[in-house]
Amino acid sequence: MVTVAQARSRLFGGPRRSLAVRLPSVRELGPNWYAAVMGTAIVGTAGDALPARVPGLHTACAAVWALSAVFLSVLLAARAAHWIHHRDRARAHLLDPAVAPFYGCLSMALLAVGVGALSAGRGLIGAHPAVIVAGVLFAAGTAVGLVVAVAVPYLMVVHHKVTPGTASPVWLLPVVAPMVSASFGPLLVPHLPAGQGREALLLASYAMFGISLLATLLILPVVFARLVHHGPLPLALTPALFLVLGPLGQSTTAVNKLADVAPVAIDAPYAHGLGALAVVYGVPVMGFALLWLTLAGAMVVRAARAGLPFTMSWWAFTFPVGTCVTGAQTLAGHTGLVAYEWLAIGLYAFLAAAWLAAGALTVRGVLRGELLTARR
Repeated sequence: MVTVAQARSRLFGGPRRSLAVRLPSVRELGPNWYAAVMGTAIVGTAGDALPARVPGLHTACAAVWALSAVFLSVLLAARAAHWIHHRDRARAHLLDPAVAPFYGCLSMALLAVGVGALSAGRGLIGAHPAVIVAGVLFAAGTAVGLVVAVAVPYLMVVHHKVTPGTASPVWLLPVVAPMVSASFGPLLVPHLPAGQGREALLLASYAMFGISLLATLLILPVVFARLVHHGPLPLALTPALFLVLGPLGQSTTAVNKLADVAPVAIDAPYAHGLGALAVVYGVPVMGFALLWLTLAGAMVVRAARAGLPFTMSWWAFTFPVGTCVTGAQTLAGHTGLVAYEWLAIGLYAFLAAAWLAAGALTVRGVLRGELLTARR
């Protein structure tokens, strides 16, 4: 007979006993697992906003969003258990320059599920509860994101031992989180009373847009210099090149969504200028995103030929690409170009395929006990 105490002992990495059902330990459960929540949530959100009307798509997207919400709840509980029962590993993660940047994923997971509540999830939980859930997750995700955007770079400068040639696209994760808040804020603006509240949230979202954009402009040259001077990333880390798409697609999404709500939150002259900025900024940035997507895709094909193994880094194929889907969608709305609609549909097809592959291989890895073991 399996007792509750035995199950808890096994779950939290205590003394092992003979169990009918083997539960995975959370000792090696790092913050990188939040990337799976992000990747799942954006499949529902981006799919729900596609210009193509496919029968059953809305229902499927709502189900995927619900899955991401459940996954987030389970993961938050598991990560709390990790901090309570394995504080030595939690501290080690913070002091590891390869792991600490993934704390940005916690913020983005909260925000991604919150965005989905207002779109794909609205029909499931109702309009009013959706606004409440979105507001709570926006506040929590934004607070965590701003703290991480300062704390992780501080740790990198003061405590981490960063050697030349170790720059990675993973370094972008802590500073991209405020950009996700910047694209989420405009969705909440219409739900605030007219006046100071709306304007404050609009301008705060633009401030977070600036925080993330300028920080990204500091990091991207370092990452590219590492590639040029030290060659391709290790095989297992190659999918992380897709992380560069995150700030590109998300900033395009943010600037266009902010322009959508500017007329109800700020004076007309500024609102018109922000509308122009959405296109003037978004078009060239989306162009660069497609350039980087091609470069990163070529590097992944090269790695695949050399025996690219499955790791949790494969989730980099999901959320960053999803931000380009939403970026193309918003540009289609502001420019009226059908080409951007087709771009969004094409990128979404890639996103859905990548999500299915990463999800299936993650489930297999957990069942086999391969993903929650100590790195060697």
